[in-house]
Amino acid sequence: MNAQFDIPFSRRERDPLFLEYLKGYLDKELPLITNLANMAALIKTFYPELNWAGFYLSDGKKLTLGPFQGLPACTSIAFGTGVCGQAAKARQTLLVDDTAQFPGHITCDPLSQSELVVPIVVKNRLVGVLDLDSPVKNHFQKRDQDLFEQAVTLFIDIL
Repeated sequence: MNAQFDIPFSRRERDPLFLEYLKGYLDKELPLITNLANMAALIKTFYPELNWAGFYLSDGKKLTLGPFQGLPACTSIAFGTGVCGQAAKARQTLLVDDTAQFPGHITCDPLSQSELVVPIVVKNRLVGVLDLDSPVKNHFQKRDQDLFEQAVTLFIDIL
């Protein structure tokens, strides 16, 4: 699927369009890494205000850097460490308004001020996490959490 992206400014219009494009790009016939790469690219394309969007993949012991859009990042994160590691361990979405106030936050990019991490769990197995960073404190809201949890569900549906 090739596309020219005419992305609406309004979140009310942009969010459903993002999910439609995501459905179009996700393909169960493609390798996991390919789908993750396109998903990260779509997120960064539709939400350019984010400074980092990508994935950490689980090997059952730690998270390892997967496909992403943004500056180079930490390559390995222990379960229970930082926002990603805590979301992975708890298998729950974490929305952090101010990363400087989050106990144990790992600073991969000093510009990141807020973070949203959504675990990817398939049949009770942690596949990894979707990690989104913003250079603005309090950037992420409940609607962002809902949107990106929906996006992760679309991804899980093709596995």
